Amino acid sequence: MPYRNLLTVVLIALLAACSSGNSKRRGDENGVAVSGQQGSVQGSAPIAGGGIEEARRAAIDDAVSNASLQLKRNNNSAMLVSDIKVVDEWQDAEQYHVQVLAVLSDKQRCGSPYRKKIVATGFPVMNADQISGTESQDLYSGIPREINNQLMETGDFIGRNLTNTSLYSRPDMAPEIRFAEGTAESVILNIAKQQNAQFVLSGVIRDFRVESTEYVRGSGALADLKSMVRDFVARRSVGIDVFVYDGFSGALLFQHRYTDSILGDVSLPSGYTVGSDRFNSTSAGHAISEIIQQASEDIHKLFGCYPFTTRVIQAGNNRVVIAAGAQDKIKMGDKLMIYSASAGGAAGAGLGESQGILTITDVSATTAAGTIDSTAVTGAVRPGDWVKSFATP
Repeated sequence: MPYRNLLTVVLIALLAACSSGNSKRRGDENGVAVSGQQGSVQGSAPIAGGGIEEARRAAIDDAVSNASLQLKRNNNSAMLVSDIKVVDEWQDAEQYHVQVLAVLSDKQRCGSPYRKKIVATGFPVMNADQISGTESQDLYSGIPREINNQLMETGDFIGRNLTNTSLYSRPDMAPEIRFAEGTAESVILNIAKQQNAQFVLSGVIRDFRVESTEYVRGSGALADLKSMVRDFVARRSVGIDVFVYDGFSGALLFQHRYTDSILGDVSLPSGYTVGSDRFNSTSAGHAISEIIQQASEDIHKLFGCYPFTTRVIQAGNNRVVIAAGAQDKIKMGDKLMIYSASAGGAAGAGLGESQGILTITDVSATTAAGTIDSTAVTGAVRPGDWVKSFATP
């Protein structure tokens, strides 16, 4: 009898395995081959008045829709299409076709296959007297530096530090920028162009005041003693504004105020560097580190959805060189759209007309080169024009 029961269990396991295999094959019959956390699917769209560019985008959208529909048919509602990669594309007389590798996930993730450059500027203190001379002087550059570091650790950003520079001559007016030499947009664009960055990070330490838990009044030794211990038995407010600007238009894309309050020992000793263990071991340092982490997560969540953008640095004889390479995850065979920057005037802000599709043929560490499709007008692409990835779902 024990052997008969064991045989029954083995037969049930074999039937379950066969059922699982049949389920996967049913997916193949409907045009989607699913393997692990990836699915291969096709999409197509007619080539109409919008040309090849519009047809390609529509074909990719069709492929993503097909993948999502297949997941619903298989009652796999927990899985979503979180990323895509075009592995093949072709066209016939009237249709454009793509073969797409869809990455499946149990969470919706909005991201780009490329790393975006972000330059960090200093976070000035709105009230300089709120940080004494005996406290750490690293907040101004340390906070944006650590936000940049955490963004780089995600693998989706390349950080550049310009933390000795502040965008705000009047921190109390931030995010408004007032400079005699130009408009707010031109200041952002100049910094982004010099650093070859897609985004500009800035901010203001809005509040860092210490409030004694006991009112200090009178004179004499007792009042002096109370004044000495106020940094150890006190309340301190922390308020930090974080801003992110678009480096190609100067527009303010992200604005958020992060606040906290500390009670007890609120001192932040001189020489403590933002991000260090000693800094994080203090109550004030720990609160600031929590704000840095939250701001980094918020920025990553938002700008993971943005298409990758860079600039043309050389153009001629149907060969275009862009200011992005292997460090940005550019690969041979990648296709990017080129747009004229002339619509924004001398500043180069705003998208102009599409100049065609760039296919990457050569990649170095910091630059890449490629050729433009035959539909592009000869000589239309110029240094300073935009190069933009196709949007991903």
